[in-house]
Amino acid sequence: MTSEPFSFRFHHPSRLRRSVLTVPAVNERALQKVPGLDCDAVIYDLEDSVAEDRKAEARDKLLTFLTNSDLGHRERIIRINATDTPHFLEDMNLILAAAPDAVLLPKVEEPVTVQDVADRLGEHAAAEGLRIWAMIETPRGILNGAAIASAGRTSDSRLDALVVGLNDLRKATGIPDAPGRTYLVPYLMQVVLAARAYGLDVIDSVSNDFRDLEALSAECAQGRGMGFDGKMLIHPAQISPANQHFGPDEAAIIDARIVANAFADPAHAGLNVINIDGRMIEKLHAEEATRLLAKVALIDARKDKSP
Repeated sequence: MTSEPFSFRFHHPSRLRRSVLTVPAVNERALQKVPGLDCDAVIYDLEDSVAEDRKAEARDKLLTFLTNSDLGHRERIIRINATDTPHFLEDMNLILAAAPDAVLLPKVEEPVTVQDVADRLGEHAAAEGLRIWAMIETPRGILNGAAIASAGRTSDSRLDALVVGLNDLRKATGIPDAPGRTYLVPYLMQVVLAARAYGLDVIDSVSNDFRDLEALSAECAQGRGMGFDGKMLIHPAQISPANQHFGPDEAAIIDARIVANAFADPAHAGLNVINIDGRMIEKLHAEEATRLLAKVALIDARKDKSP
């Protein structure tokens, strides 16, 4: 196994992951609504939201839906059942048949889980673009977050993102579901730090009461402040607030253009630090500005395609 340089994170096109909607794979009505929704990504769930005796039905419905549906820009992720369940092998067969953008692994606690799934995909010659996301939702997962994220530094790991799952973590730790998530913030920040240390995207946990959009907005603002790329959602009503909070605001866009243009100026060629209106701006800020503007371009392109 060989290591890749840190730039490995950027081998794939820039992605928007502001709003990541979860849909039960067994719910045909919910599946049919997806093409009309403005979410960036969809997690088709075969795990918690599907009863034990309906797993096969869910796989069949999902394969039919993905085969016959044009999902446009929406990133397609399938959450499978854990590797130690009797459903894992059939779920992986579905992954190979449906060829989604990513497979989401639940309750990941060790890096070997990620590598084993990556090896299985490689053995079946799955496209390199088929990535892996890992859910961090147990105490062991939190403690081993950095080790799990480090799997993303290998050329064959396919790891692209970490997703926080707080419901299982609350159950395991006894921390109540209280406004502000005060006692969960240290755990959330550990996952963000692990993801950033190894060049991965990181998605915040769901807000459980989909009717309380004020609480959702507060969590989105908090998550954005902590450095998350987006939020996992459970209802279409949550999409617009998530897109708003995790999308670039106008002031940030204006500043990014100023910084990018300044470093593109031939007069500043070869400089790692330049003065912009009294601010000392480093080249790393120009790189951040370029990534932000790439996401703005994706958002604008989607608006142009809207009816």
